[in-house]
Amino acid sequence: PSTGGRPAAVEAEPLCGGAGSTENGVLLPSLQSALPFLDLHGTPRLEFHQSVFDELREKLLERVSAIALEGKVEERYKKLEDLLEKSFSLVKMPSIQPVVMCVMKHLPKVPEKKLKLVMADKDLYKACAVEVKRQIWQDNQALFGDEVSPLLKQYILEKENTLFSNDISVLHNFFSPSPKTRRQGEVVQKLTQMIGKNVKLYDMVLQFLRTLFLRTRNVHYCTLRAELLMSLHDLEISEICTVDPCHKFTWCLDACIREKFVDNKRARELQGFLDGVKKGQEQVLGDLSMILCDPFAINTLALSTIRHLQDLVGQDTLPRESPDLLLLLRMLSLGQGAWDMIDSQVFKEPKMEAELITKFLPMLMSFVVDDHTYNVDQKLPSEEKGPIPYPSTIPEAFTKFLQENRIACEIGLYYILHITKQRNKNAFLRLLPALVETFSDLAFSDIFLHLLTGNLTLLGDEFALEEFCTSLFDGFFLTACSRKENVHRHVLRLLLHLHHKVAPAKLESLQKALEPTKQSGEAVKELYNQLTEKLELRKPSPAEVTETPSMELPLPTVPTPASR
Repeated sequence: PSTGGRPAAVEAEPLCGGAGSTENGVLLPSLQSALPFLDLHGTPRLEFHQSVFDELREKLLERVSAIALEGKVEERYKKLEDLLEKSFSLVKMPSIQPVVMCVMKHLPKVPEKKLKLVMADKDLYKACAVEVKRQIWQDNQALFGDEVSPLLKQYILEKENTLFSNDISVLHNFFSPSPKTRRQGEVVQKLTQMIGKNVKLYDMVLQFLRTLFLRTRNVHYCTLRAELLMSLHDLEISEICTVDPCHKFTWCLDACIREKFVDNKRARELQGFLDGVKKGQEQVLGDLSMILCDPFAINTLALSTIRHLQDLVGQDTLPRESPDLLLLLRMLSLGQGAWDMIDSQVFKEPKMEAELITKFLPMLMSFVVDDHTYNVDQKLPSEEKGPIPYPSTIPEAFTKFLQENRIACEIGLYYILHITKQRNKNAFLRLLPALVETFSDLAFSDIFLHLLTGNLTLLGDEFALEEFCTSLFDGFFLTACSRKENVHRHVLRLLLHLHHKVAPAKLESLQKALEPTKQSGEAVKELYNQLTEKLELRKPSPAEVTETPSMELPLPTVPTPASR
């Protein structure tokens, strides 16, 4: 400032280049004669000096950035270290702080003493660049965990909000966004920036994800594990990609997820990676299983399995004779066994039950044949014999498989999603009772219910039928509503979307059955209120109600010509 350490009285003097202006002024001969022009415009010296200072600081910042790129590595870093040594004492001065922070940002290794001083001061820590924070984090896992934790919570919340979204559609569901679109999300981008090229920080994040997956069994952490690796892949961060043994496998699987199908060429590549796990490196199976446990991977593998089974029906081929199908089952098994493998630290592929291949899958194929037979029969000219009814019973073994075998249950659920998407009401009602009791209640998981409610919109007209609604609501949904709040939410989501299709009497009984209890969460209460409001709007107004009976009064009898 122009007044420096002068007495306050001097500040009242006109700012026109006296002894005071040289004491703290810009000592440039050519400038002295120009300064009175500023006085004529009423511009204080402080404002002028501040603008000069800001300009000089910008030039200095540019110069620091230029030094970081000039000459030999040792020389440029020596210059920056000298500059940091001279300027660090002014780091708390707001006007100088950006320069000090810029010097630190360009140093690959800031002296430990300086890092500790920055870390100890909240304001300095907040102000320093992510490049400096990385150097602090890599030796302070707890501090890094504090930074990462809110992002991981945000990520899980975003996934759950998508699953419980009020927009129910068969076209735009949880699995609709492409992998590349998903990894542009805020959390993935922030984590990618925080990690940079630092392998140590990347390993820390992976450790956080493994720990949280073990603690919560939440499969969305597996999605983030794959998205983070592919985000670094997109940026060509070879320092990390080359040391992550899952990189090429994840890259290949990512392409399959994009296509929602595992083709023969990629199947062989994926098999090559699995077969290539050498003795002594089995630990990589833990990471591969986590990549395969990602719901987007499971979805792709399950959809591919259903497609393969349909192809096998057309080719008169048994499941055990299809290597591609066996590989899909192998990967599904590895993905579904991720939690157990990481928890037990026993890194070997889960053994697949022979009956899954020799009994369960042929049973699914027989359901496909039943549909073909029924459809063909409906098209044949009807003779004296009555129409052949659609098979209504399900083999007891099918229900047992869904209850006891995780892979069978997953494939069975995806087959039910498949027939629902095909608007195959008969097949859906036939298999629906098997969903009441499934392995780990998978039929009541958010991902399955999210997909099922979307697919059920295609059967909208069936909701007017008492039989359909009784089977779906009373026979399936309401069996779990009281004990599982997520099911309660999904049923309310479905009714918010399709209430106008349901018969009024059924709708009234459902409204009573779905009324929240005192223990119900806010989300259930909010959805129920939304549904009640919608149903109130649909009710006829009192005026209409009173007028209606007059419409039904008996008309005066007019004699017909025959009765005369």
